[in-house]
Amino acid sequence: MAVAEAQLYAKVSNKHRSKSTSALLESLLAKGFPAHIAQKALVATGQKTIEDAVKWLHSHCNDPSLDDPIPQEYALYLCPTGRLHNRLQEFWKESKRQCGKNRAHDVFPHITLCDFFTCEDQKVELLYDTLKRVGDIFSQCFPASISLTLHASPSYLGFFVDDIHTNVLRDFAQAFSSEASTMADCHVKPCLKQFHLTLAHKFYPHHQKTLEQLAKCINPEEPCQWVAALYSRDMRFVHYQRLRALFQYKPQNIDELMINAGDFIYVDPTHQCDVSEGWVVGTSHRTGCRGFLPENYTEKAHESDTWVKHREYVFVTASRSSTQTEREPNVKLNGDARNPSMSRSVTSAFSLQNAALRRGVLVMRHGERVDQIFGKTWLQQCMTADGKYYRADLNFPSALPKRKDSVKQFEYDPPLSCCGIFQSRLIGEALLDQEVMVTCVYSSPALRCVQTAQHVLQGLKLNQKIKIRVEPGLLEWTKWEASKVIPNFMTLAELAEASYSIDTSYRGNFPLSSLVPSESYEDYLSRTSAVVKQIITACPSKGKGVILIVGHGSSLASFTRPLVGLPSRDSSDFAQMVRKIPSLGMCFCEELKDENKWQMVNPPVRTLTHGANAAFNWRNTLVED
Repeated sequence: MAVAEAQLYAKVSNKHRSKSTSALLESLLAKGFPAHIAQKALVATGQKTIEDAVKWLHSHCNDPSLDDPIPQEYALYLCPTGRLHNRLQEFWKESKRQCGKNRAHDVFPHITLCDFFTCEDQKVELLYDTLKRVGDIFSQCFPASISLTLHASPSYLGFFVDDIHTNVLRDFAQAFSSEASTMADCHVKPCLKQFHLTLAHKFYPHHQKTLEQLAKCINPEEPCQWVAALYSRDMRFVHYQRLRALFQYKPQNIDELMINAGDFIYVDPTHQCDVSEGWVVGTSHRTGCRGFLPENYTEKAHESDTWVKHREYVFVTASRSSTQTEREPNVKLNGDARNPSMSRSVTSAFSLQNAALRRGVLVMRHGERVDQIFGKTWLQQCMTADGKYYRADLNFPSALPKRKDSVKQFEYDPPLSCCGIFQSRLIGEALLDQEVMVTCVYSSPALRCVQTAQHVLQGLKLNQKIKIRVEPGLLEWTKWEASKVIPNFMTLAELAEASYSIDTSYRGNFPLSSLVPSESYEDYLSRTSAVVKQIITACPSKGKGVILIVGHGSSLASFTRPLVGLPSRDSSDFAQMVRKIPSLGMCFCEELKDENKWQMVNPPVRTLTHGANAAFNWRNTLVED
């Protein structure tokens, strides 16, 4: 047991335990559940229904921490609902699309009244009573609308509560804190900072202007009903990352984790160093069990996705209730609001933002390579004794392109597998469906990259219209080349003879002869930064054409970060990041015409996720014992 957990257990165990029970608890006790476990189930589900609690108990029947007396942490937030909430959610969505995720996206729009504090499970009902009692006291003096003023700095953007309403919020928070501390025997601290509603936090400075323009479209005087809401979180996982399962995964080994689509997983980033590539070890929020799971079955989730909403107090004033209509859409405090129409100001501002965009750069990793599936000896597996190639598995390519030098050169310049070809064509078709207008295509000289570019163009139905420019400067960090030398790539003439759509007149910015084996990380960054700028300069700047760059896993960061003005990563962090980039992983940058700058946004299509499919021998499996 960790020292911190042992201290926490001791702290909880020494506290006086209340003997009060609720009707929900009595129902669970009647079903035979122990009192402390029944109370934990009620707290974990927000003490809403018996059905929710029983379902939680059944899901956590194998939870090794089920008997642990660790309480939840609670926080009191003031949350907007109605039109203001909808405008804030639109800002959340658009700021994430244009500037990427920042810390504010992890939690729904709110004003913090009392930050997180612990409360024993059997005393949580006293917090509910306190919220109701204090809310009733302040309901008559609570303002019909809260005056908010926009504040911006290089790393923070948000609304500050004006002084005229600060005292009411502070008195309410102080009253809740004082009574909760007395009634529930817990240490509650009211927020002492200036009350604020965060819009963006810890973003890159060059995004400040864009974020401010979007924030100015929010009218803080929009109709709004304020709700004081009590939330809880599992204190054990405060500093963990949260993942959301996209697909079901059934364990193949005893140390793997069963997950269903929609499950949330807690992942400790400090415990992933020794985990096999493509896997993470985490704890299921739904079951409490821990184990390994494939990382490409998940996506990043928000911090508040795993929080539990307990009780809320809705402040309804006479002036507000007379102006509300039945047509006001329902709002989810911790989710996407569904608003049938945006305000004209927000719509026009977003349209102006989109109108200011022109060129795009889509950087893509190559598809599945054959040695990724069959290992370094793949070529030996599909060569006859007289040196002829044959297809030993349906995922081997049907044939290898002809080259003048030895076929053994394919060991260091492997082609795509058949699945890699399918992946690439599928991505091209998805880009066509999204009406992405590709005008220029550049590829690393590696055969797998040229093939990926070719099949993406086929999916786009542009393989007869656009030729691929093979740029040696797009080769991955040469320190990672297995042969420790620059491979002998197929020539432009050989590629063209193999029916690849190659621009044989193009001369690269970095000839192959200039590439140095085992180059330093600094030299690699310098090369990639220079080549991407030269590519952009060479492509037409008029119109909204997309430049497609097909490279390697390392390309996604090394080509885009200098383009948007971000500093380079540390070499060790860079290596860890590259490990997580799947086949056909991509990132997308758009150019801002007014500023002549670039920003990273969501790619026009999602990447492709699929599971492994092992080799199958029917005789060994079905016939022989």
